[in-house]
Amino acid sequence: LAFEKEIVAWSQRTVRNVPAPTENTPHLTLEQLQAKVREAQPEARPATIVLQNDLRAAVAFSSGGRGGGATFYANPYTGEIRQAETSSASAFMQTMTSWHRYLNFTGADSRPRGKLVNGICNLAFAFLAVSGLYLWWPRKWRTKGLKRSIVFVSASGKARDWNWHNVIGLYSAPVLIVLTLTAIPISFQWGGRVINSLTGTPQPIAGTPAAAAVSPVVIAPPAEGVRPLSPDALIARVQKEIPTWKTITVSGAGGRAGRESAAPSATAASIPTPIAPAATFTVRASNSWPRTTNLTLTLNPYTGEVLRRTGYADQAAAQQVRSWTRFLHTGEALGFWGQLIAGLACLGGCVLVYTGFALSWRRFFMKRPPEVTAKA
Repeated sequence: LAFEKEIVAWSQRTVRNVPAPTENTPHLTLEQLQAKVREAQPEARPATIVLQNDLRAAVAFSSGGRGGGATFYANPYTGEIRQAETSSASAFMQTMTSWHRYLNFTGADSRPRGKLVNGICNLAFAFLAVSGLYLWWPRKWRTKGLKRSIVFVSASGKARDWNWHNVIGLYSAPVLIVLTLTAIPISFQWGGRVINSLTGTPQPIAGTPAAAAVSPVVIAPPAEGVRPLSPDALIARVQKEIPTWKTITVSGAGGRAGRESAAPSATAASIPTPIAPAATFTVRASNSWPRTTNLTLTLNPYTGEVLRRTGYADQAAAQQVRSWTRFLHTGEALGFWGQLIAGLACLGGCVLVYTGFALSWRRFFMKRPPEVTAKA
């Protein structure tokens, strides 16, 4: 799961990627691509559009999130529409996620029970990692036995299991502690309340959506005859504002702006033209920090003026902490190396389970050889 996104993207590379364009190959407009999607998939109702700063990346039209809806990929040069079918890799990842979160329980009634069991086991694992780090830490740094606690040595049987358990535990425990502690706010609501208390952030009021705390953006009425800008013009404004962009996600308002630019009919000339909603874009930049945070730009659909720009620095302290805990749990917060370390530590945890059982089995269940009585 540490490399879930990369593995799924690789398994769907034939759909998500397009042939490298030749020089001066024209790029279809977003309106043209939207028309191609509607033509190929009349029932599709994409809620978001994702563009990547990569000439070989298709434009993604998605009507749902993880595990739901459908995603269509449009070739930005030819308009060819392809659907990302569920690959064996993505199906496997969905199964692993279900086990990891809910013990693979299904249904609204069963999933909370699976989540509770996993959360309790996570707390127990956190205790084992913390106490294990204390037990594995060498008591004396100038003894002959120190080497067997910090490096792998050639051994077999009980000595090998003891060596593996101590060495792997010593290096894996700090990472496993981070992975388990950052899962607490995901598993338990009280974990989130603890973060709010520690950061001095007011506790959220039950039943109040987070969006309610954000004041709406007011669009001034445009001059008569002024129409909203096209989606491509708005996107160009976003790209100019954030030149280091990696991905741009166009939410509903941004995608509708261009369709509202048609001239009004004569019969509707006497009806006041409704004011177009603000265009909202979510941007991931290559130099963003933390690496997994986004910038949200709200633009005036008529002028392209940036009305609001919000990012990590604008979040409440508790939300900033959650931005770290959520992605430290998978290692994504630190990029490839963070993901690799998180994955290796999890593999180390599997070895600890084996060596722990093996040591316990030898201690409590294996018969000891009978003692030989020395003859006088």
